[in-house]
Amino acid sequence: MLPGFDWTGIMKTLETNDWMVMNHIIYQLYTTEDPAKMREGLLEQLKLVLDFDSADFYLAAAEGGRKLVNPIAYHCDAGRLALYGKPDYCSEIMFGGKCLACRETDLITNERRQEEPYYKEVYVPNHWHYSMHLVLSREREFLGVITFYRTLGKEDFRSDDLFLLDMLKDHIAYRLYRDRREQKGMPEKLTVSQAAETYGLTKRERTILRQLMYGQDNAQICEELSISVNTLKKHILNIYRKLGIKNRVQMFKMIKEKE
Repeated sequence: MLPGFDWTGIMKTLETNDWMVMNHIIYQLYTTEDPAKMREGLLEQLKLVLDFDSADFYLAAAEGGRKLVNPIAYHCDAGRLALYGKPDYCSEIMFGGKCLACRETDLITNERRQEEPYYKEVYVPNHWHYSMHLVLSREREFLGVITFYRTLGKEDFRSDDLFLLDMLKDHIAYRLYRDRREQKGMPEKLTVSQAAETYGLTKRERTILRQLMYGQDNAQICEELSISVNTLKKHILNIYRKLGIKNRVQMFKMIKEKE
């Protein structure tokens, strides 16, 4: 996504058919049960609204670390891509914890890019020249990355291409996030408001839970709410009891940091 960019003009240029395809893509994201089929179908459907010649869709390794696994390829050799991974200059955006779309030429000059080993070893054999990345993250957790390629002789990706991906990025990231948590047998995190409603927290308990999630210590909370340390501890114990947890570590695993 381009920070501060006004997408209004681009939205007006999209045809009715494009919006229909986008709606269908989103529908398929949430209703296709098999994760691999979902990723394969996504790349095929995106071809209807986005001009690209090849693409790959990697997942982030479940055990963490900076490792990409399980690539799904569209008109390219997944084995070769897995051998080389992604270039180092993409690492900062991939593992930065943000969900965004960008062109490779936004990260590095075209001249310098052509001198990179990755360009020579991966792009040149496939006759690619330009690429665009969709980095997928949720709750500051890197989940995967999709890269779209255009062959030599074509123009670079444009702002309207970034706009399409910007519209879809949170939907795709949510699907990957949900799949990962289901694989681990973990429920999706709740917001403070959802937790308060689900577990019957009082207004004061909701306020304290939110302050705890903001990282405030006991002294700060007591000062802001004009209560004693003992009273605060009683509220926290009540919150833990209602949520079915024992400590703050479990609280952060259960509750989102942001509403």
